[in-house]
Amino acid sequence: MASDAAINLYEHGQDAFQALQNVENVLAQRDLDVKLKHLVKLRASQINGCAYCVKLHTTEARRDGDSNERLDHVIVWRHTKLFSPAEKAALAWTEALTSPSPATDSAPLRRELREHFSDSEITTLTAVVGMINLWNRVQISQH
Repeated sequence: MASDAAINLYEHGQDAFQALQNVENVLAQRDLDVKLKHLVKLRASQINGCAYCVKLHTTEARRDGDSNERLDHVIVWRHTKLFSPAEKAALAWTEALTSPSPATDSAPLRRELREHFSDSEITTLTAVVGMINLWNRVQISQH
């Protein structure tokens, strides 16, 4: 008989999920500020509607020294002075990669990123955003 119960993805895909964790371990060692990583993971998780990940990334961000005020305002980052121009560029990039649109022109976004980050840091940022989008979808599949 067919069941609608969630599949234990971690049990049935242990090798795949270990490989994904290995990617996370590499990204954790890369040259990008940990607070910025938390901000972009939080913003992508908000967009994707992943409650588990929103809670996880706000908890981790607080643990690593970010303030409740800033975390409360991530959802409206464009309309506050709580975030630096570099953080705003990263959040704009996060939104563009999380909710891709054919109308989005990535060139101005990359130009803005390059005012604040090296190509290596942008590469890391892009991979972090890609990975959190993947993790969000894994978690959402369990709802």
